[in-house]
Parts: sequence; C-alpha cells; structure tokens
Amino acid sequence: MLEGLFQPMHLLVIFFIALLIFGPKKLPDLGKGIGEGIRALKSGMKETTEEATKVAAPPVDTKTSDTSNRPS
Repeated sequence: MLEGLFQPMHLLVIFFIALLIFGPKKLPDLGKGIGEGIRALKSGMKETTEEATKVAAPPVDTKTSDTSNRPS
C-alpha cells in the first residue's frame, strides 16, 4: 500500500516545495526544530517505557525469604 511512497524524486519535489514556501533562510531553522522535536519524543518514549518496566516488574528482594510462614 505504501511501497514506493518516498522515492528520491518525490523527496526532491517535497524539498523544493518546502524551499519555495519557507525560503532558504528559514529552512535550516525548521529542520533543526523538527529534529529537536523528534529527539524529545524519542527520549520521552524511552523514559516512559523504562518507568513502565519498573512498575510492571518490581525488583525481587533476595535477602528475605518467605519460608518463615510455612509450617514445619
């Protein structure tokens, strides 16, 4: 369905349209802003998955054993 969507010619046309709309002075700033946004999104997703794994699987305490409650 999406195969061939981002062929090199398509990307060049998209870049040319963006250059016409934003101009050569604004385009680097726009790219920088998009890059920073993607990095922030990735780090936020990483933090969220790390927190979720900590909550889902709490560390096992190996110092205390639960054998004291069993009858002898």
